[in-house]
Amino acid sequence: MKIVAARLHRVRLPLVHEFRTSSHGKSMLDHILVELIDASGAVGWGEIASPSDPFYAPETVESCWHIAERYLVPAILGKEWDRPEELPRLWAKVRGNQFAKSGLDTAGWVLWATINGTPLATALGGTRSEVVAGVSLGIEPSIDALLTEVGRHLAAGYPRVKLKIAPGWDVEPVRAVRSAHPDLDLHVDANGIYTADQSDQLRALDEFGLTMIEQPFAPRDLLAHAKLQREIATPICLDESVETLEDLEIALSLQAIRVLNIKVSRMGGLTAARAAHDLAHEAGIPVWCGGMHEFGIGRAANVALSSLPGFSLPSDVSASAKYYAQDVITPPVVATQGVVQVPTTAGLGHEVDTDFIAQNTVVSSELRA
Repeated sequence: MKIVAARLHRVRLPLVHEFRTSSHGKSMLDHILVELIDASGAVGWGEIASPSDPFYAPETVESCWHIAERYLVPAILGKEWDRPEELPRLWAKVRGNQFAKSGLDTAGWVLWATINGTPLATALGGTRSEVVAGVSLGIEPSIDALLTEVGRHLAAGYPRVKLKIAPGWDVEPVRAVRSAHPDLDLHVDANGIYTADQSDQLRALDEFGLTMIEQPFAPRDLLAHAKLQREIATPICLDESVETLEDLEIALSLQAIRVLNIKVSRMGGLTAARAAHDLAHEAGIPVWCGGMHEFGIGRAANVALSSLPGFSLPSDVSASAKYYAQDVITPPVVATQGVVQVPTTAGLGHEVDTDFIAQNTVVSSELRA
């Protein structure tokens, strides 16, 4: 195969419900959609789902656009390749920039699966025909508003709810949700906002029977994660701390992790995400697929990844309609009673709505070999 052209589309979509984490809020998103065109005319789509601001990770939409256009796309244009795992080797000199790499890596996998007439999930080694989905809820204006949101998504059939927490919005919201829903699969996510001297607030969460406490401390503070894990029964899940396989190996060695959130975007694409799954699965660490409010292209890739055998916990692959009134794929990702079907048609498994993308594109770029 040979990629002869690539197009980048910066697309802006409004969220149906404002989402707030420990660091920021958002009501609309800009993501970069990647279109790789093979010499045969086949097309593979990927998504760079980076945040607009450098709060979750150092990358932004602007930095991803620059890296993709200036370095990553030129590295693969006109090059012969047989398997999608070969593409990351072509841009190996570029350090970091995992979100930017993820969009191109995913597009390469979709292109390969399309040309070979294979569903993306099958190409990755998936074994499941359906994926259990959970929902992630942001910090709400009040506990009553939070309980309303939890109830709405439970009524839609989602079996797991993740709550964003921050100092001052932790024990009491969790207590209220647990009191209202004693048997709910419930976990919390701090996005690294706590410091070691705030560990008492995290230890206080141990009484609520949470499935996990996700990323309580800063990404590089693995020693604090390991210490907290020794002190509480609730499993610690790592997210931002694990960008590479080497990060995962260190976390395992320190016993700082008992659950892994694998995000395709954070790890640089499907190639690295699948390798992280394999390593964690071998180590007996359950994994689940986290999300970055992806549009339908990235969401469909997450569904495909979540079909791998180690994804034993509900993943953030909820329906497109939870976030967007209209998505960039048809049909959109649909969850029925909290379950998403894994597509069985070749490639992404969805049609890409190029007209809708064009209507919502802020800027575009085309590069040719």
